[in-house]
Amino acid sequence: MDTDPAVTVPEVVLREHGPAVSVPIGAAAGRALAASDILRSAAPDPARRGCWLLRAGSMVGAVRVPSGPVVRIMPKIPVGRLFFLLGFSLDPARAWRDGREGTVDIGVHDDVVPALAHAVERQIDAALRQGVLQGYREVEESAPVLRGRLREAEQIRRHFGRTPPVEIAHDAYTPDIAENRILRAAVERLLRLPGVPGTVRRRLVHQRLRLADALPLVRGQEPPRWRPSRLNSRYQPALRLAEAVLRGASPEHRTCGSERLAVNGFLLDMNRLFEDFVTVALREALREHGLTARLQDPHHLDIAGLVRMRPDLVVRTGDGRTPLAVVDAKYKVEKADGLLNADLYQALAYATVLGLREAHLVYAAGRRPERFHEVRGTAAGPDDQGVRLYQHSLDLSHEPERLLAALRGIAGRLAETVSRS
Repeated sequence: MDTDPAVTVPEVVLREHGPAVSVPIGAAAGRALAASDILRSAAPDPARRGCWLLRAGSMVGAVRVPSGPVVRIMPKIPVGRLFFLLGFSLDPARAWRDGREGTVDIGVHDDVVPALAHAVERQIDAALRQGVLQGYREVEESAPVLRGRLREAEQIRRHFGRTPPVEIAHDAYTPDIAENRILRAAVERLLRLPGVPGTVRRRLVHQRLRLADALPLVRGQEPPRWRPSRLNSRYQPALRLAEAVLRGASPEHRTCGSERLAVNGFLLDMNRLFEDFVTVALREALREHGLTARLQDPHHLDIAGLVRMRPDLVVRTGDGRTPLAVVDAKYKVEKADGLLNADLYQALAYATVLGLREAHLVYAAGRRPERFHEVRGTAAGPDDQGVRLYQHSLDLSHEPERLLAALRGIAGRLAETVSRS
């Protein structure tokens, strides 16, 4: 019979894609982790009774498991570099990245959750420096006097034949708008996360008080929509980061039984983060060459339209009509021989469906900055070049300027391909 160990560690530290770690945790907490998508694997340790082997995958951050430990997953790259990737992906043109180095202000923190909490609090503080933003919102209420528009149907249904109150609708100038609700929701989410330092927590509480006139979001409710405008421009950096907080909030995970265990925390998927950074940076660089790019462009492999495919980025002409090149980002390290067959097959499928002569793969690391493979049997004639599959690599340990320069180089390579064709 599976029983919980006498001693359960309060905190577990894992490394992204690191080796499995044997940890004494309760069976319920172990099952919750195994049923979730948080870790690459979680299974009872056959060599140690009452222990579980936990191995992290591409998720980084921290989660608190009910009746279990806080699990912290450290990224392979420096936390500052991680937040540069996140910041650039969210808003490449804004100055809320630290201008020269291009990094989000994470203070002195070297862990994901403390750095995130610090960055969000600093951005909210900057957004509210000129006061809390207000806007017009339609309000429906019962009132003793007529104001705005009479809600005739509600008036008859609720108060037929009676004197006031009257059911009215009017536009109110109020701080209870979508922008402030999102910021408040992000602050409250961060205050529930494990590992937020006391000094940052106190500043977050202060920001929550400043946003007290905005209604809190109901648990499970989707964040309200907002639109960028001149009026909310000072809020936009904070809003984009706040939305990242709300997207990265860990949902509840159902275990094998009927009970629902809430695994509370914040997680970033490094696969998605790398993909977003590469495609956004290439899109921005391609604009300098008069080209457009579509992210996650939907297509079908077969004529019947049953097999869907979504290349990470499809380069198109300036008017967006004609596909010119295709790019897929892979958050993985190139093999010693440089060959990752499944990736090459996927790139070839993209090129074939789109009718292109080249496809490009961008890896998170590799032994050489670029290599290519010419596919047999794809040349139209004896003097024609067959389909070429290019592999590029980015070293995420490099400084932000070098990373962006490398991606501008890839964009230039794509533009050369277009000019030749």
